[in-house]
Parts: sequence; structure tokens; C-alpha cells
Amino acid sequence: MNVELRHLRALTAIGDEGTITGAAAKLHISQPALSRTLEQLERRAGVRLVERTTRALAFTEAGQRLYERAHLILHQLDDALAEAAAGVRPLRVGFAWAALGESTIPLLRTWREERPHTPIQVHRREDPEAALRRGEIDAALLRTEPAADAGLEVQLLYRERRLAAMSDDDPLAGRPSLRLGDLAGRPVVLCSTAPTTANLWTDEQRPRTFEVANVDEWLTVIATGDAIGVTAEATEHSHPHPGVRYLPLEDAPPVSVHLAWPRTPRHPATPAFITHVRRLIDTAGLRA
Repeated sequence: MNVELRHLRALTAIGDEGTITGAAAKLHISQPALSRTLEQLERRAGVRLVERTTRALAFTEAGQRLYERAHLILHQLDDALAEAAAGVRPLRVGFAWAALGESTIPLLRTWREERPHTPIQVHRREDPEAALRRGEIDAALLRTEPAADAGLEVQLLYRERRLAAMSDDDPLAGRPSLRLGDLAGRPVVLCSTAPTTANLWTDEQRPRTFEVANVDEWLTVIATGDAIGVTAEATEHSHPHPGVRYLPLEDAPPVSVHLAWPRTPRHPATPAFITHVRRLIDTAGLRA
């Protein structure tokens, strides 16, 4: 097909920025030049990749697939060049929020003690599964199971309780625990990077919900008393807040914590990391 790296860089920039204008600025080329590059790629691929309108653009299904593969190819090339110059790069592990809760620091410290020449870099990503598919990270800690066709290996690590998070002066804050029905009629704030709250209530009990962009906004809304949150147990350890009280939700189903990695690992230390995580989980007495 005679597809060049500049074609792939153009496609990934368009997907990352969402507009031709933003992508052209990121690549330091003119908009007409970027449009020509995209048209060349579509001709050589033999398929429409981007649907354009006067106001917006969006990937076609083929374009979305190639966008993720292009990211992966470019990351692999960058890694290969970096390793040629400086040796094996760090192992990159991603998560959306909370990682492994109170087990996170022991995991990283024991890895450093046992493998001082293979450092780990921890990356917080809004969508760690997508980051994994694009080659931005080598493994991910997830609280939602990836799709079967995502090209990933997935291992269930353990399950953790769900908690309600509320302002420390909320009328419910003095109780030892709560039930889902206690939140009926109260606004519940959802975090876009922590999608573990959907479908917990029956239609009769379902509260009003609204979404915020990140954990910091989620905590602020809760601390000011504007809403109650529902989250996984690890959040209490990873995101303590002076104005927020966490209480167990007795009748809420637990959250499953998974470790995911590419079916063909991209870092030589990936198998050792999988073993290390499992050993830590067993030592901590957590159960799947």
C-alpha cells in the first residue's frame, strides 16, 4: 500500500485532537497539507477513514480500528528507538483511579526491591483499556472487564466492596453502613473515569445521577454536600478527603478488579509482573 509513517501520524493526530485544525497545529503543518495526507492514506488503504461535515469529523469503523493500530505501531517504533539508545525502557502500568488501593505501594516497593533494574512507571489514564490497545501502557488495572475482541489477556484478581461517599456532615454519615435504598431520592454523582455505578438500583429506587470529568471534581461535589457518590473500596484509601465520609453499602454487589495485558506482551518483564501481582494479592489475603 506504500503507507508511510507520516500518514499514520496524521491519522493519530486527527483522532487525538478531534479536528483538522488541532491536528495540523500539533503536527506543525498546514490544514490543506494535513487534508491531502489523509486523502492519500484513504486512497492507499482503499477505504473511507474519516467522515467529514462542515462542523465536525468522526472516524468510520475502519478509521477507528486503524487509529488504534496506528497508535500502537508508532509507540512500538518509539520504544524500539529508545531501547536501541538507552536499553530496555520501564514497564508502564495504567489505571483509571485507585489502582490496587492500599496494596498499591507495597506492590511497587517490593517490585523495586526484587527487580531494581526494571523500573515501573505508573500512569493514570481516563480509559486505561484504550491506552493498552494503543500501546501507551504495557498492563492495566481495570474495574470493568474488557470486550472479548479487545485483543487482551485478562485475569480476575479479587473483588472489593462498594462504598457510599458523602459529606461528613450528611445526615447519613453517622451510620455504620448503608443500603442502596437509603440513597433513593438523593442525587448521585458519577465519575466518567470510574464507571462502576450503573444499574445498581431498581427502576423504583433509581436516584437522579449526573457526571463529572474526574476524581477531583467527584470529591469536591461530594464534600460540599451537593451529591452522594458510590465507589469501590480502594477509593477510600487512594482518595481520602477531609470533608468526605465513606460507608459500606451492604446490599451492593462487589466490584471486580482485573489485570489486563496484550496477548503478545510488549515488555519482556510483563510475565514477571503478572506473577508479582498475583503473589501480592495472595499475601494480602484478597480473594477472587
